[in-house]
Amino acid sequence: MLETDILIIGAGPAGSMAAKHAALNGAKVLLVDKKSEIGAPKRCAEGVSKDGLKRLGVTPNPRWIASDINKVRLVSPNGTDVLLDEDKVKLSEVGYVLERKVFDKHLAMDAARAGAQIMVKTIATGMSKENDGIVVQLEHMGTPFEIKARIVIGADGPESRVGRWAGLKTGLKPGNMESCAQFEMVGVDMKQPGCLELIFGSIAPGGYAWIFPKGEDIANVGLGIISNKTDKTAYQHLLEFVDKYPGTQNAQPVELNVGGDPVGGLHKELITDNVLITGDAAGMVNPLDGGGIISGMTGGRIAGEVAAQAIADGDYSKKNLKEYQKRCQKEIGDSFKKYLKAKEYLLSLSDKELDSIADAFNESDFDRISPTDLLKVLVKVSPKAMLKLGKLF
Repeated sequence: MLETDILIIGAGPAGSMAAKHAALNGAKVLLVDKKSEIGAPKRCAEGVSKDGLKRLGVTPNPRWIASDINKVRLVSPNGTDVLLDEDKVKLSEVGYVLERKVFDKHLAMDAARAGAQIMVKTIATGMSKENDGIVVQLEHMGTPFEIKARIVIGADGPESRVGRWAGLKTGLKPGNMESCAQFEMVGVDMKQPGCLELIFGSIAPGGYAWIFPKGEDIANVGLGIISNKTDKTAYQHLLEFVDKYPGTQNAQPVELNVGGDPVGGLHKELITDNVLITGDAAGMVNPLDGGGIISGMTGGRIAGEVAAQAIADGDYSKKNLKEYQKRCQKEIGDSFKKYLKAKEYLLSLSDKELDSIADAFNESDFDRISPTDLLKVLVKVSPKAMLKLGKLF
């Protein structure tokens, strides 16, 4: 049986950050991933904020940046658009559109340089508690083997088996899991370079559609829906969207991605004896916009640091791992509570109300948009905005 201090299951951004920071802090680390190529297939629109990367100490590299973003175009159901740029509002959630297949490998390579070992094409098939550690059953290239770890970090996505095996309550209600479908397309007609497009309304029930530019006429075109709000699949809604939306009617798909996105906020339980969960497995996805790269990387960094300290302490108990829960709640969970409220408000709006809000924004003259200014416009058009959002401002 192999042994290690920390076994990390899943080499997405959260898992690789956990591996890097655990290794930097002196732990013996093994990072495994079930795929033969880290980062493929991608399961996101690939947007990431510049501020977030800076906070995490990740230096931008042209190899994994597809495009630089400085504007967001919000489109209401009738086609009315609101253009936001960096001069008018702080666009904290935009910055770059990535090449995830390169970016994820870049993060894994950073983890390897920090001292972590990596195994690809390795799937975890079971897990059990044994004395002061965890025994994990794995399969590598068809060959079964076991690893004993003092701490296991589950970074294995929204359907996390590590969390279930550990007895953590990670199940999601149907309304808290978006079903997403996305094409990477060529021939997309984008109104402005460097501009994200977000399209709202019944075109994507419970969510929104997006166009994330990756080149002059290349973009990720996708949408997320809440399945209990429609009798169609996300893929069917996507086909309808690209057929009707002016910018995509002459575009062609070169890649299809589908998957689930947990938008219910941070899970209440992230730890138990010898086990932490992080990234999508822990619900580290912004409930409002569905983005989870920076929050997942933040959670991964915290997981690596706390796990390495527990190894140094020789104490892998739930009590000693509570620092992870506290830090994640402060750095991620508290803001997610606000985003959940904002999401509930948006879901309560009809297409007609969304159109009215877009018109009101275009009629308003803002040098800069503050949260208070935003609420004033919303309340003018939709009185329930004060009821649902007032306490957020």
